[in-house]
Amino acid sequence: MLPLRDDLPTRRFPIVTVVIIVLNAVVFLVELLLQINGSLDAFFMSWGVIPYEITHGLGLHAILTLFTSMFLHGGFMHILGNMLYLWIFGNNIEDSMGHARFVLFYALSGVAAALCQFVYDPASELPMVGASGAVSGVLGAYLLLFPYARIKTLIFIFIFITTVELPAIVLLTIWFFMQVLFSHTQGVAWFAHIGGFLFGLITIRLFTLGKARARPARR
Repeated sequence: MLPLRDDLPTRRFPIVTVVIIVLNAVVFLVELLLQINGSLDAFFMSWGVIPYEITHGLGLHAILTLFTSMFLHGGFMHILGNMLYLWIFGNNIEDSMGHARFVLFYALSGVAAALCQFVYDPASELPMVGASGAVSGVLGAYLLLFPYARIKTLIFIFIFITTVELPAIVLLTIWFFMQVLFSHTQGVAWFAHIGGFLFGLITIRLFTLGKARARPARR
């Protein structure tokens, strides 16, 4: 399933969401240049989260990678998928809490996601990169605030492709259980997705305290 758009208009321009997407795109262009000269792997090792380094000494650089890793991606599909989800769901979450709070929420979601993956595999020496954990926090927040928003979704069923409108509660619940289902497989930081999602789900009310009540979604 691939979400295409939701039916919730925003009351203000999602400047933080746009800036995050632009920053990710700029960093990815840098990665493409580094790939040409053969130094991309070293770049990932320097700025991605490596659980082993955290386990064996939580220095300033290791702490910094909890943030820098959110802007690194391992390929076109990786960044396109993350930025698509961020654009569709992030604008409404930013709208619900304001720009400044959204910066903090997004950053903490990413950190919580990385730490969750670290707890699962603290001895890993592979760099963890991607905005998926932070974006997962956005998805958890969206599920709680706008469960009945309608999401236009592209669905692939073998050779058939169609679009349907699904309530957010259906789409995001399926998404979450897919992360749990595949969490035993290698190559993807599944527990970062799970941790980020749960962080967003649990903390979103704290970030919207004092703000206008979330707009009811159309059923």
